[in-house]
Amino acid sequence: MQYPDPNIEFCLENPNSVFKGLQIRDKESVTRNCSVIHVNRGEFIYSEGEKAKGIICLVSGKFKIFRIGVGGREQILKLVRPSELTGFRNIFHPSEWIDSAVAIEDSVVCMIDRNVIVNILKTNTDFSFKMMKLISDELTFANERIVSLTQKHVRGRLVETLLMLSEIYGMESDGKTINASLSRDDLAHHSNMTTSNAIRTLSNLATEGKIAIKRKKITLLDIPALEIISKVG
Repeated sequence: MQYPDPNIEFCLENPNSVFKGLQIRDKESVTRNCSVIHVNRGEFIYSEGEKAKGIICLVSGKFKIFRIGVGGREQILKLVRPSELTGFRNIFHPSEWIDSAVAIEDSVVCMIDRNVIVNILKTNTDFSFKMMKLISDELTFANERIVSLTQKHVRGRLVETLLMLSEIYGMESDGKTINASLSRDDLAHHSNMTTSNAIRTLSNLATEGKIAIKRKKITLLDIPALEIISKVG
């Protein structure tokens, strides 16, 4: 099948895509109802309260999903990796976005209209089970995060964030430096702490020789020790 845009092809044909096994007619339907959006770092992909039009596939780059809570405080709910889908709630509850998404580096996303997804779900059992698996994984992740953010101490929460970043975005060529540059604010908002606490905790971990910090880049020097800190909280 010929695709009009390589970004759409990536979303439908990458090895992790739930769309990969669809029949050509369904892929053509998705292609006709898919918009490619280029966003610069710091720009909104969507905002809380806007009408939700479908689900999102990240082609390249990185973005964060967050909500603004009490006192205007930001809480990062999820960091999205390339090839990942998000926005499943919109398939079954078409309404407004209940959160916001901002690019943390220049990114490309595909927005797929919910109606075409619903039509395929009604006729394709295999695709339905794949989507159910993704939604189940999303729920499991959310439940685990609730426990971590409410029961772990500040140090454990921040280390968990660092390990999660290394898992989501991988490492640079040295095998130790996280392949992502998050601000101290973002690290704090993901770990449910104040920015000052995040800075202080990072400094302590660096003094102990467990991490190294160079501007926004963080190198994990002692992963086994960090895993223990994350586990015990």
